[in-house]
Amino acid sequence: MCGIAGILDPKGISPRPELLQRMIATLHHRGPDGQGVHVDGACGLAHTRLAILDLSGGAQPMAIEGGDFVITFNGEIFNYVELRAELESKHGRQFASRSDTETILHAYAVWGDRCVERMNGQWAFALWDRRRRRLFCARDRIGVRPFFWTIHEGRFVFGSEVKAIFAHPGVRRALDLHGLHEVFTFWCAVAPRTVWEGVSELPPGCTLVLDAS
Repeated sequence: MCGIAGILDPKGISPRPELLQRMIATLHHRGPDGQGVHVDGACGLAHTRLAILDLSGGAQPMAIEGGDFVITFNGEIFNYVELRAELESKHGRQFASRSDTETILHAYAVWGDRCVERMNGQWAFALWDRRRRRLFCARDRIGVRPFFWTIHEGRFVFGSEVKAIFAHPGVRRALDLHGLHEVFTFWCAVAPRTVWEGVSELPPGCTLVLDAS
C-alpha cells in the first residue's frame, strides 16, 4: 500500500512543492518508507512509499526519458515480468530498475493510454506526459486501489484518500447528502459519487485524461 497525490493547473501555474508535501504527509500511514515530490510546469506529483519490489531502485515519483514521462503509482502489476520482457525484446526498451512502476512508464511510452489493457493487477496512478502536456490517470478494473479527485479554482487535485485533497487550502468540506444516503443503502457511496460534495471517485476500470496544453 502506497499513497499518491497531486495537482494539475491547466493555466500553467506550477504547484508549490510545500503544498504537495503537506498533501502527501496526510498519507504517511500508507507508505512509511519514503516520500517524494515532483513538479514540472503545471503538474505536481507526490508519493509516499511502502517498499516491496526493488527496495533500492523504486522511489517515486519515477521518471524515464529525461522526465518526459513521470508517474506516481499505488498498487501491484502482477504480470510486470512478462510485460517487461516483451517491452525489452520487441520494442527495445531499456530499464533502470526492477520495479513494476517502471514497467508502467515504458508500457505507456509504447502503447499510450491502452497500456492498461495489457496490465493484470491492482492500481491507481497518475502519469504526467510532458511531451503532450497531459495527465493520464487510471484505476484497476475491480477498484482495489482508491483514487479521489476534485476541481478547485480550475485546478485538478487528487489523492489516494480524501484527506489529502482536504490538505489543499480552500477545498470546501461539505457532506453530499445523496452520497450519504447511498452509504446507508448500499454500505458505500457508488462511484463516482462520494459522501463529500464536489469530491469524486474514479470508478473501477476507468481512466481520466486532463489536457494542460
